[in-house]
Amino acid sequence: MRILVTSILISLLLLACGDASVKEYTLEVQAEYPHDTESYTQGLFIRDGQMYESTGVHGKSTFRKVDLQTGKPLEKLEFDKKYFVEGSVMWKDNLYILTWESRVAFIYDANTLEYKSTWKYPREGWGITTDGKHLIASDGSANLYFMDENFAQKKKVLVTIEGRPVRFLNELEYIDGKIWANVYTSDEIVIINPKDGKIEGVIDCRGLLPKQLRTPDTDVLNGIAYNDKDGKIYLTGKNWPKLYEVKLIERK
Repeated sequence: MRILVTSILISLLLLACGDASVKEYTLEVQAEYPHDTESYTQGLFIRDGQMYESTGVHGKSTFRKVDLQTGKPLEKLEFDKKYFVEGSVMWKDNLYILTWESRVAFIYDANTLEYKSTWKYPREGWGITTDGKHLIASDGSANLYFMDENFAQKKKVLVTIEGRPVRFLNELEYIDGKIWANVYTSDEIVIINPKDGKIEGVIDCRGLLPKQLRTPDTDVLNGIAYNDKDGKIYLTGKNWPKLYEVKLIERK
């Protein structure tokens, strides 16, 4: 029987096995910025120094060009209430936006944000990023799917820790040759080797959003953005009031 590791078990498994090959990290907050508490964050990324965000929920789904300093949208696309928007990414001249259960994906012009086309998507949409050669997507399972610009699958990688598949992979970001993935419903981010799917690092994000800033509408950690121009990393969550620039601190 194959055991699927849930988010709660990742840290416990690390404690039990003591695998030195899996690095453990905590966070040091470098700066904080406002984040729209109406943003149910599904996708977050930076291109050419500009932050973008896709947000979910039926009737409230959007894609936004975001002012980092204020958290307010500079431009915003809104979607029909039948769509629950998920992850998003820009690759080449296209903006790709996934939906959850509708199994369709939208393509827009990355420069003008003008609509281009709607595509049938082969699975539930969750997170999506790019390594510059493929689109890389998650679907809430332990798999990552590498696709071409037309969503044709080129390969599939099973994500594991200590040989055990790790599911609930959600929002993705490609950083320095590795794939970072939020583990849905947890305060953990995993760092994945895209060649073999092995988890090489686990980031403990507990306490990133202080308890006093949480409300009944505050949801889980979700949203990783990397600025390849200056190496800065940003994290937020669904309906969070803050977005954080963070630095990794390796546990010894």
